[in-house]
Amino acid sequence: MNERKRVLTVGGGAREHAIGWKIKKDNPNAELIFAPGNGGTENIGTNLDIDSSDIDRLRAFAKDNRVTDTVIGPERPLVDGIVDAFREDGLEIFGHTQKAALLEGDKARAVEFMRKNNIPHPPSAIFTDYQEAEAFIKSKLKWGEIVVKTSGLADGKGVLLPNSEKEELEAIRRMMIDKEFGEAGKKIVIQKRIKGREVSLIGFVVDKHFGLLVPAQDYKRANDGDQGPNTGGMGAYAPNEYATSDFLQTARDTIVDPTLSGARDEELPLNGFMYFGLMKDEETGIIYLLEYNMRLGDPETQVQMRLLDSNLLEAIEACMRGELEPQHYKSSEKSAVAVVIAAQGYPGPDYKKGMKIKGFDNLPQDIVVFHAGSKRNENEELVTTGGRILTLTATGETPQDAAEKIYNIDTEVNSIKSTFMRPDIAA
Repeated sequence: MNERKRVLTVGGGAREHAIGWKIKKDNPNAELIFAPGNGGTENIGTNLDIDSSDIDRLRAFAKDNRVTDTVIGPERPLVDGIVDAFREDGLEIFGHTQKAALLEGDKARAVEFMRKNNIPHPPSAIFTDYQEAEAFIKSKLKWGEIVVKTSGLADGKGVLLPNSEKEELEAIRRMMIDKEFGEAGKKIVIQKRIKGREVSLIGFVVDKHFGLLVPAQDYKRANDGDQGPNTGGMGAYAPNEYATSDFLQTARDTIVDPTLSGARDEELPLNGFMYFGLMKDEETGIIYLLEYNMRLGDPETQVQMRLLDSNLLEAIEACMRGELEPQHYKSSEKSAVAVVIAAQGYPGPDYKKGMKIKGFDNLPQDIVVFHAGSKRNENEELVTTGGRILTLTATGETPQDAAEKIYNIDTEVNSIKSTFMRPDIAA
């Protein structure tokens, strides 16, 4: 009972930093380990020089170093079977099995699951042949505007929103012919584009139980006014005012419960975090499921961890025992906002790395910074390594109050050269 907790968090982004921050906040004596971690996680734990996809080395480390709990942040290790591998060695790990993780790792598989279980989702067509996809687009769809998705994982960038037939054909060519997204684009999903406000329902799931964290709103487009290319997420706020009690009840009745029931029927063991990306069609009023993610969101996690009143590690351990209760996912009645600082050129591949990070040492008490693309260089200077660099978070009585704290920070945000942030999060 008095064993010191040694927690391994797999991943290196701001989501994983937020998970570790919350665990440390609730459990000051816990020893935190991150693989690979970043320049922020090293301040609350130890970073390992092990990639999050190196399952064999992660499993060996956990076994050799008596890790008590392993928490998975990103999707790829789940899809690659890290949970199955750890459990073969009797190691405690929180996340979905490879079979269950394919609800995220294979969008075509997810669409088939939605169809089978009568879960409302946008009209969809699945293609493995470029000519068939091209003919489908040229047939003048009754759908109007469409979304083109890679079926496989593409690090949050495999969703394209073309605005003309020319762009639609370019989208499928980029995926299927040019292989811009690698193996992820061998199979694609074309969907009718639904217009409305997106709501992220994220929480703990254990078999037939879903414990909802505070609903959040994510901002995926790079530029203000929801312009520019899709990204992994440029900011978020919670609670999402569109997630009314009626909305949540309808979503539970038509989407969440049928998902959990369908998973039991197909012997998909659900035990981990789960994300339902929802949108209420502004024309029909129908709530559609856009996608499953079998893990926490990023940047939604950053606001949800700021608001979670329950002990995160206790909740994780309860889930692994199959015991999920309302006390495990209680949230504050305050609001929280997250704003991402990204490198110019993101989400494209041509962004500068190695820029010095400074100006964030003496922030107001309520501002918490979660690192993503950062590390210490050979001179022990904190420098940038990725497209999304930092996430600034704050709480307040309303999302607007929290956002104002961030946008009014008296610091040299632009001291990280060649960066940008959206100025309209929670506007």
